[in-house]
Amino acid sequence: MKRIVTATVRNQSGVLNRITGVMSRRQFNIESISVGHTESPHVSRMTIVVHVDSLEQMEQLIKQLHKQIDVLKVSDITEEAMIARELALIKVSTSVATRAELYSLIDPFRATVIDVGKDSIIVQVTGTQDKIEALIELLRPYGLKEIARTGVTAFTRSMKKQEKPQKMIINGQ
Repeated sequence: MKRIVTATVRNQSGVLNRITGVMSRRQFNIESISVGHTESPHVSRMTIVVHVDSLEQMEQLIKQLHKQIDVLKVSDITEEAMIARELALIKVSTSVATRAELYSLIDPFRATVIDVGKDSIIVQVTGTQDKIEALIELLRPYGLKEIARTGVTAFTRSMKKQEKPQKMIINGQ
């Protein structure tokens, strides 16, 4: 099962290597890692998409990551209300005859054409992994020349998922 883990870490050399080393030794399949600065210049945020076989395995990974000296906080946010996005650049083969058709496919995805060449265009799209995969599949018949993806970046929403309201009992009724 795919899980999304966020970690805040000290912004120091070697931290990424140590974290991926822990995951490699435990034989976790890392789908993507996104790392960037936070509001503090000494802290970075990592978003890691990882495949695990069980929740117990995920709990073990979280414990192992917490033991790392430069890790400040680790959370599995898969089940939480969150915002998750990815960026993809897609170079698609095109001709003058198919260019208008490609623009009509790209538009509903709120993607933009950021470069036009004689025989190709480059499309930029941001969104969920599912949205990006859907656009790639629509563009595939035209001929995909190159794809570059950033990997997922995510954090929890301000508003948490609401629990079901409990039935109120008034005067024993």
